[in-house]
Amino acid sequence: MQYLHTMIRVGDLEKSIAFYTDIIGLKFHRKTDYPEGRFTLGFLGYGGDTEPFLELTHNWDTSQYDVGEGYGHMAFGVEDIYATCEKIEQAGGRVTRAPGPMKHGTTVIAFVEDPDSYKIELIQRKN
Repeated sequence: MQYLHTMIRVGDLEKSIAFYTDIIGLKFHRKTDYPEGRFTLGFLGYGGDTEPFLELTHNWDTSQYDVGEGYGHMAFGVEDIYATCEKIEQAGGRVTRAPGPMKHGTTVIAFVEDPDSYKIELIQRKN
């Protein structure tokens, strides 16, 4: 398993990108719009093109979040998402979203919860 990213929700994507690049020193990697879902994802990291990333999620219809609503999830890349989810369930873990393509995209993902109900995203990585 490889740690990939942490996601937070932001009210103003451009302002957040400027903060994390100009003030914190992260490098901008990419931004992708998902018009059908009405959201944009921005990825930043210290290495630029290398993980792990900070994923900034901007939901187009939301301009502000309470801090408690801002946390999204951690993400880990896995070679076989189906086998990984089965192993997690067999060990007593909770898979809250079975493996399958993400909404409005093709990346195969799944979600599990830790003991405190924090979300962890698993992402199928290409070999």
